[in-house]
Amino acid sequence: MSRARSVALVGTCIALAAVAVVLAAQETPPPTEPQTTAPPTAPDTAPPTPAATEAPAAPDAGPPTPAAEQYSRKGADTCLVCHDDAKMLAIFKTPHARRSDARTPFGAGQLQCEACHGRGGAHAARVRSGQQRPPIPIFGGASPAPVEQQNSTCLACHDQNVHDGWPGSAHEREGVACVSCHEIHAAHDPVLVKATQAETCMDCHPRQRAQSFLPFAHPLRQDRMACSDCHNPHGSMADFALVGRTLNDTCFTCHAEKRGPFLWEHAPVTEDCSICHEPHGSSHPGLLAQRQPLLCQQCHSEAGHPSVPLSPAQLPTGMPSAQALGRSCMNCHSQIHGSNHPSGAALQR
Repeated sequence: MSRARSVALVGTCIALAAVAVVLAAQETPPPTEPQTTAPPTAPDTAPPTPAATEAPAAPDAGPPTPAAEQYSRKGADTCLVCHDDAKMLAIFKTPHARRSDARTPFGAGQLQCEACHGRGGAHAARVRSGQQRPPIPIFGGASPAPVEQQNSTCLACHDQNVHDGWPGSAHEREGVACVSCHEIHAAHDPVLVKATQAETCMDCHPRQRAQSFLPFAHPLRQDRMACSDCHNPHGSMADFALVGRTLNDTCFTCHAEKRGPFLWEHAPVTEDCSICHEPHGSSHPGLLAQRQPLLCQQCHSEAGHPSVPLSPAQLPTGMPSAQALGRSCMNCHSQIHGSNHPSGAALQR
């Protein structure tokens, strides 16, 4: 082999070796540098405050709040995405939605819908297909919560209104829920309107409903009177949850002319008005429990009285006595509730 050809072969080998070195360098990963960035921080798990509220910050963050105990991020705006029917939207026409009153659920800094219905973060969150949405507290007969628990939500704000009479009252003992009478989302709560209050009460008091349709009754159906004019539905210290200390005191708030004191008093008047009267309605004039003279003769004997029958021929109609006609005993004893006349011992003047 000639010297020139040997030199050419050596040059070719050197070139191939250089190419191999370059290729090997490209396949080798560059050296890693030490990590200097801080690790990502954990997400904030504190319950978000509802939209348009200014909830005060907690004094300490405390442990992370479970998802089931979180509030919704946008407050009522979250609820109204699904609950946007007319019944729900009527809440904004009620005192509960007054932004100017900090005591209301929708007042500045308050929890809006969740003030009554509890934390709704889990309820409003996304759920997987086929998975049941976590419930939130509801009210009424369909609620699984006991009546005491439902009422405790209302009493948390309204304890001053019903504090004195409600514990131990007839409605509380019978397990009546606040929402059984009150419609919280209604623009005008029927039980607070005189024209519609009686219908709400009579849903549970059918006897009083029937009496209100008798010929003589208090003007409940004429919208001139409400049940709460005589009764305190949240309870009182008097019998039958009356607004007065006694039945007579309650009656005298409207019938002051019967109060007295009188020089000559009629015993039943000072004792109990219901001895002679049916307060919710009667078939007899003046809401009397019975027609005269039968009502009077329950206490007064006929013996020696002019109304004692003498003979059937005394009147053309065959009636035994003139004193049993018309207003009967009150034909003579007109001042039946009492008299201040010096000669009014018999309540005749």
